[in-house]
Amino acid sequence: MCESESDRRMFVVNLDADAFEALVGEIFDELPDNMVDGLDNVAIIIEDLPEDGSLELLGLYSGVALTDRGQYGFGELPDVISIYREPLLAMADSEEHLREQIRITLVHEIAHFYGIGDDELHSLGWG
Repeated sequence: MCESESDRRMFVVNLDADAFEALVGEIFDELPDNMVDGLDNVAIIIEDLPEDGSLELLGLYSGVALTDRGQYGFGELPDVISIYREPLLAMADSEEHLREQIRITLVHEIAHFYGIGDDELHSLGWG
């Protein structure tokens, strides 16, 4: 049985999938109520890597921003915020830095749900 590339990666901070998910949940719970209370029909999922396997993308919002949608009906599939574990671990030089990057990534992707684009996010320091 051969090891996958992700099994061989060495990170300064290394958390398995369960510990990372728990950390993301803890950080999400610390976000301001006025930011998260409006997240209706949004799933937050943790994945090891984005589809292209790169370490460049930390998170991704997939859905229709509130500013671009009409009436949201019954039975709609949820929008999805994906948080990528390995890219976040690869950039973190400490647990504090990891927590900060997870928070920034969550805020960034949640902002996309509310219709805030990348240019505005970067100007606000959430790029």
